[in-house]
Amino acid sequence: MKNEYDFSQGKRGAAIPASGKSRVTMYLDDEVLDAFRARADALAKGYQTLINEALRECLGASSGLDVRTLRKVLREELARAAKNGNQAVPRGKRS
Repeated sequence: MKNEYDFSQGKRGAAIPASGKSRVTMYLDDEVLDAFRARADALAKGYQTLINEALRECLGASSGLDVRTLRKVLREELARAAKNGNQAVPRGKRS
């Protein structure tokens, strides 16, 4: 160890600046936090990641296909097929 260190070029703050994420302090209900922690344990994920995903989904910025949208698309396609007289044929059974 040196007897003296030169901090004349030093800067205050985090050593590595964060990119794309911000640290916030917020209050959540205990029940909400407990539910996210329980889900996180079951999924082997971080609870903050699950909260972030839930917030993204509420904003409509979710990158995945949700069950409600999938059901809507399937209903529309089945209705269109029935209207055109086409019957759904299982894969591998087509001629």
